[in-house]
Amino acid sequence: MLTVNAYAATSDTAPLTPTTIERRDVGAHDVLIEIAYTGICHSDIHHTRNEWGGQTYPIVPGHEIAGIVTEVGSEVTAHTVGDRVGVGCMVNSCRVCEPCRRGEEQYCLKGHTLTYGAIDEDCTVTQGGYSTHVVVNDDFVVRIPEGIGLDEAAPLLCAGITTYSPLRRFGAGPGKKVAVVGLGGLGHMAVKLAHAMGAEVTVLSQSLKKRDDGLRLGADHYHATSDPGTFEQLAGTFDLIVNTVGARLDLDAYLRLLAVDGVMANVGAPAEPLSLNVFSLLMKGRTLAGSLIGGIRETQEMLDFCAEHGLGADVEVIPAEKINEAYERVLASDVRYRFVIDIATLATPDR
Repeated sequence: MLTVNAYAATSDTAPLTPTTIERRDVGAHDVLIEIAYTGICHSDIHHTRNEWGGQTYPIVPGHEIAGIVTEVGSEVTAHTVGDRVGVGCMVNSCRVCEPCRRGEEQYCLKGHTLTYGAIDEDCTVTQGGYSTHVVVNDDFVVRIPEGIGLDEAAPLLCAGITTYSPLRRFGAGPGKKVAVVGLGGLGHMAVKLAHAMGAEVTVLSQSLKKRDDGLRLGADHYHATSDPGTFEQLAGTFDLIVNTVGARLDLDAYLRLLAVDGVMANVGAPAEPLSLNVFSLLMKGRTLAGSLIGGIRETQEMLDFCAEHGLGADVEVIPAEKINEAYERVLASDVRYRFVIDIATLATPDR
């Protein structure tokens, strides 16, 4: 077993504090990764504060992991020592159900295993990337191409694939008008990716305070949703809306922005239910959809796409001791656009 240093929450009200955890021995199909950077996702906050329920403690968050392979199991062929790799939101699935066989492990019929806070096949609770090392089955490790820094690559393992998947699925590309709701950790990647795919991109944000950023990231247009005139002006405009916010929205107002046969894809995860008038869908043949991260094959495709187009997340790198401060800044929308923990600020573990 490998004892590694980490940051963990011990209850839903406690701050994250330094601790040590045990990582399993490297099995035949495992990869040991020395973590360089781990992104802070808003869902880390939801989980550590038990806002979605069912959380057990202590919990080490982190599912945007980038690092270097330091050991591989005897049966591993896809990865070697020294490889630049990443781990995202899941570390296991049944791999035999229909979604798994078609590369959509995130929709595993038996339930995929989350990178932290879930029960793995050996009956242990998974612990995430706010730690110096992690051991992961090689099927759930992806290659980070050269040309993307490990710090800017880390958020791609969640924010990148979460937005790439619906953009690809619903046909973002030349001749398509795509709106991105919210310009945060998810939204800024949605703008970059949709622009790189060739779509005409509009940001819909509560205010205009990030307008310059939105245009720099690749948006063609930027509108404030606090202005009622925005919804009148843009009615029937978009082929695709990607909603990245985790707060309540007036779904009917946003659905009316879709053209005939348009799609609104939700990737944000508000804690409370949303409601709508079904006629917002019926009258123009519109679709309201959801999308959950992406499979391992699609995640690798996304990373290769980002490398080809020179894309990475806009990050603010912080030392581990500022994790709790970063959480509060995320809640205050005071980050542009993803906090990334420099794991080198944790001490080296002992065998």
